Parts: sequence; C-alpha cells; structure tokens
Amino acid sequence: MDFALTEKQEILHRSAREFLEVECPTSVVREAEESREGHAPELWRKMAGLGWLGISLPEQFGGTGGSLTDQTVLFEEIGRALTPGPLLTSSVLAAQIVLNAGNDAHKAALIPGVISGEIILTLARGERLETASRDGGLTLSGDSLFVPYAGLATQIICATHPAIGASPDTTLVLVDPNADGVTLTAMESIANYPQFLVDFDDVPLPDDAVLGEIAEGMPALDLAVQRATVVQCAETLGRAQKVLEMVVEYAGHRVAFGRPIGTFQAVQHRCADLRVAVDGGRMLTYQAAWKLDQGLPSGDEVSMAKAQAGMLSRMATEAGHSIFAGISFTVEHDMQLYSARAKIAEANLGDTEYHLDQLTI
Repeated sequence: MDFALTEKQEILHRSAREFLEVECPTSVVREAEESREGHAPELWRKMAGLGWLGISLPEQFGGTGGSLTDQTVLFEEIGRALTPGPLLTSSVLAAQIVLNAGNDAHKAALIPGVISGEIILTLARGERLETASRDGGLTLSGDSLFVPYAGLATQIICATHPAIGASPDTTLVLVDPNADGVTLTAMESIANYPQFLVDFDDVPLPDDAVLGEIAEGMPALDLAVQRATVVQCAETLGRAQKVLEMVVEYAGHRVAFGRPIGTFQAVQHRCADLRVAVDGGRMLTYQAAWKLDQGLPSGDEVSMAKAQAGMLSRMATEAGHSIFAGISFTVEHDMQLYSARAKIAEANLGDTEYHLDQLTI
C-alpha cells in the first residue's frame, strides 16, 4: 500500500484549497447556517461545474470516474473549509445506493442530475419504516428521524423493513417528498444543521420505486454506508487539520505572562497530541479508502477510521477551545463553527463507541 498522493491527486488537493479559500470563506458558512436550508446555492452550482459532485461517479453518466481515494482527497478540503450543502448525503451516500442497487433506468434518471446538482437525494432509515403489500403494490408507513437535507431533496431513498408476514431483510425504495402522505418536520439541531423528522402515512409507491429486489437491499446499503463513512472521516481530518493550524498560529503570537503561550509546555503538548492524532487518522482513513477501491473486505478498517475520527473531533474541539480560551465560545469566533460541525460529524454514520463495537479484531 502506497498512500502517497498521485500527481493528479496533488493537483486536485491544491486546486480545491485555492477554490474554497476564495469561494467558501466563513462568511458563506455563516450565511448558510442562518438560512433554513443550510445550503449555499451559488457555491453548489460552482462545485457542480467543477465536477466535484460526480468525482467518483461513472463517466457514462457525466461523472469523472475517479476513485474513493480521489474523493477522500477532495473531502479533506471540503471539511477544512466547512463547505455547506448536501455533498456527503447526495453525491456520496445516496448516489452510491442508486449505483449499487438501482437498475439502468434508475441510474439514468437520477445520477446525471446528482452530478449536475439539479437532483438532491437523501437517505431515511429506521426500525419504524415499513413496506406492506396492498392492491398489488407496495405502501410505505412509519417515520424516520434525523433525515439530512430532506427539505431540499428531490427524492428520498428509504431503507425499509417488512410489515408482519412479509419477507425479511431491507427493501430500498424511492419516495417523492412531495407525495401525498409524506410530512417533513424540521428538527432543532446544533449549527442549524438541516435535519428532519419524515412521516410516511400509507404512501402508495409506484411500480418503479424499488431499488433492486424486494428484501435484498442490505448489501447495497452497507457498501454505500462504508464509502460515505470514509468520506465523513476525510471531512473530519480537514477540519482538525485547520484547527491545528489555527491554534499553532495563535499560540505563536498570543502573549501571556510576558511570553507567547506557545512556549508553555502544556500548550505545546496540546498541539503535539493533536498533530499525532491528525496523522494517525489520515493513515487509517486512506487505508480504508484504498481497501474499498481494491474491492477488499474493509469493515474493520472503516470502523477503525471512524472511531479515530470521532476521538479526533473531540481532541480538536478541546484543543481549540482551551488554547483560544473564552473568546472561542462566542458566535463571532470561527472556532465555534468547527466545534459544532465536529459534533455533528462524530454522531453521523455511527459514533466512536458504535464503531469500536463493530471491530472483529
């Protein structure tokens, strides 16, 4: 395994950073946070124009056909810039479910739109989502909590369980969020992260709603979740790397007791420990991406990377707030933007404790 970036990946890394430094300053992040959608439409269109929404999606649909490792490189920079919008939800998690489970018609209808940014997908799942047979078709009932960006979604992919007497396992279905019987309720969230309670009241599903086969959706879902989890880890790495740079720069010029606080051993230890954690998280994340790219079993590697990312989120938050001190808790300071999103990312797709429990080693 060689985790050194290729020449193309280095170019992607540099160009993404340069673009986001200009197009996604924290003022854009704050504007998106204050909006109801948690979204920056103009930035979204520009990222779509750069091909970022389809970086790992097939060329036949308009994507660039890149690897998961390419996507990981990009999302480090997306995390570093706190880039708002449903990139992870739509162009990674949901798009991969369509690719893994959908038929040719599903892919042709959805993937080009995801790549262009005109279609936004999200995923709803939970024990209370049930499909049942009725009048020769399927209906969907139940509810799902914490569905990200449902208010922007063109389609919601629902990972459903069978009603009593039906076949076991998971069925993946597409649902129009504007259909009769579908109700979206915005939920309170840290940093106004757009997540919803979605209720389904005996929603009739069209014949082409099922992705793949009935009761055979779990393998496609699991693979998409693994890939999205790695990308989530990359976002966390980018944020933690930026926090490290911020605190090191601040410690070098903030004077207390007649000298820079960076000369105090306690501050140095905080920075050094964070640097070690960032580098360790990067190794685990890229190892998981490489194994998935190779088609190798990757469950343990993905869980190790996500467990480390969760611990890294906490460490970066603690280091940032302790070194910047009281001012970092104010709305005006950028540190609170990083710590809020670190908390969201830690919980998304399984927290540290969950992934430690998944390890088989």
